[in-house]
Amino acid sequence: MAEPRVLSIVLAGGEGKRLFPLTADRAKPAVPFAGHYRLIDFALSNLANAGYLRMVVLTQYKSHSLGQHLATTWRMSTLLDTYVTMVPAQMRHGPHWFAGSADAIFQNLNLIGDDRPEYICVFGADHIYRMDPKQMVEAHIASGAGVTVAGIRAPRSQASAFGVIDPGVGTKIEAFLEKPEDPPGLPDSPDEVFASMGNYVFSAKTLVDAVTDDAKDEDSRHDLGGDIIPAMVKAGEAHVYDFNANEVPGATERDRAYWRDVGTLDSYYEAHKDLVSVYPVFNLYNRLWPIYTSVPQMPPAKFVLEEGGRTGQAFNSLVSTGSIISGGTVRNSILSPGVVVDSHALVEDSVLMHDVKIGEGAIVRHAILDKHVIVPPGGRIGCDPEADRRRFTLSPNGITVLGKGQLVTDP
Repeated sequence: MAEPRVLSIVLAGGEGKRLFPLTADRAKPAVPFAGHYRLIDFALSNLANAGYLRMVVLTQYKSHSLGQHLATTWRMSTLLDTYVTMVPAQMRHGPHWFAGSADAIFQNLNLIGDDRPEYICVFGADHIYRMDPKQMVEAHIASGAGVTVAGIRAPRSQASAFGVIDPGVGTKIEAFLEKPEDPPGLPDSPDEVFASMGNYVFSAKTLVDAVTDDAKDEDSRHDLGGDIIPAMVKAGEAHVYDFNANEVPGATERDRAYWRDVGTLDSYYEAHKDLVSVYPVFNLYNRLWPIYTSVPQMPPAKFVLEEGGRTGQAFNSLVSTGSIISGGTVRNSILSPGVVVDSHALVEDSVLMHDVKIGEGAIVRHAILDKHVIVPPGGRIGCDPEADRRRFTLSPNGITVLGKGQLVTDP
């Protein structure tokens, strides 16, 4: 039996205000993660590993670095009818930006017309997870649904932070509840709910009809999760796919069904902390379902000096290519390519992006430092919250964040 023709649309237009200053001059999906990667690499890798190699990436805000990453990393051969194409807002229906995710698709219906798919995966571009989308597509086809919504099991006590799927009989969705205070639990687990992951599989005609009708509604927010899915639930066309049932090759029980929305500075920081333990909550080292990216042409990481009380060393950390730990100490941290940590410096519980320099004797704790930040010798970051608040950004949980190339001044 021939494989169905599937087009993937990746929504990468997010402004990412809650990730500021990391999104000061880049779109949220382009924010670096785990040393080598960008956030968008996770969605694209899941689709690629499933064999869905025709992908359209819809962009809007500050898309230059995202476009550069896609152009240099995600190149496919047109000989095999595969492609990853970045499509900026083109104002095909008038002089206005995308009004919402549904409008983004409506303004690009020509892409669907050109590709003529039977089914369409519409995935977000800024979540950390592994998933085999092919299993979700197969479940969608078997159910005969117009749309299938991926749901992840979450504690009922956390429901007010999510769009919640209230399942009916079988996989059919009875209701879609926006951040409810007191939702019903799942039939097989009363203390859990299905939280929407923002990943959808549509029958192609259903999606085209839905966004076309939505475009005519002046009262709509033109949002997939807020308008299209509730309308399709009301019409009896929406089903749920249990993410916990997804089988990813090489996954362990510890990282099975892992999913993180990294929409805030604190969730972004915590997702990094999930990577560095001996048995990580999210395992980057699963070779059976790789996360793809491009790695800069740099020499291997280097640990040097073991003399006079200064030793280049790292514990429970990820250290990327081109980094040099020169007589300093790194603990429970992630170092992106080209990071330098000088003698007697200490980096703890921190995320350092590309080409960050930590001067001699400096201390960095509980911090996120964007690209090209230079901490001068003896500098202190993450040691005095009040001093940091005057100079930098402090997250609600007290993580000190410096934007790209931000100067480190005296307290």
